[in-house]
Amino acid sequence: MSSWHAAQVVRTEPLAASARVLTLAVPGFAGALAGQHVDVRLTAPDGYQAVRSYSLARVGRDEVVELAVDEVRGGEVSPYLVHEARPGDRMEVRGPLGGYFVWRPHDGGAVQLVAGGSGIVPLAAMARARAAAPTSDAPFRLLAAVRTPADAFFAKELDSTEGLTTTWLYSREAPPASTRPPGRLTLDDVTAHAFAPDVGARVYVCGPTGFVEAAAALLVDAGHDAARIRTERFGGV
Repeated sequence: MSSWHAAQVVRTEPLAASARVLTLAVPGFAGALAGQHVDVRLTAPDGYQAVRSYSLARVGRDEVVELAVDEVRGGEVSPYLVHEARPGDRMEVRGPLGGYFVWRPHDGGAVQLVAGGSGIVPLAAMARARAAAPTSDAPFRLLAAVRTPADAFFAKELDSTEGLTTTWLYSREAPPASTRPPGRLTLDDVTAHAFAPDVGARVYVCGPTGFVEAAAALLVDAGHDAARIRTERFGGV
């Protein structure tokens, strides 16, 4: 297991009404692979500690950790990170962690990303890593399911990322220009917007457990090889 590193908040940016990006300076952190996560440990003045895991929103920079945190109401950690943490605040970080749900520039081949809500965070890291890799020409597609346009993390950036085709699907409220009525991800969505099964794309699915299970089943129903589908379910507060 990786050791704990002292971390200090150096910048915060709003991301949505209930989410924001935190950039941490972490001496000794040696970078990470797209798709990995870290553990964050907070210690209260009375010594009480809470640990939660968060996916990395951006990779490739030593001694810097970028997180995109969505608030879980009633939680111990996420409300503090979203609403209270300020530059100069200190915490601890352990990682990077995880070696299965990762993408490397030399992997090659097409990549299909499927995100539910804030599950887009590690997938955005993959898209950013692909854009930053001069030797990679792998075509990427992102199918991102969110409740409303206001819940779409990194939308402007992802819509203009080179080599990435992004499709947003809305479950509760769609923008006026949308021709698709609000609703959950369907087989028609997968068939219309994901790579065709014969492309043989690597598939990464991330989001709440229910979404991940439903999306993976739809991909298999559409003809994708289950062995090429990697999933990551997030939780914690």
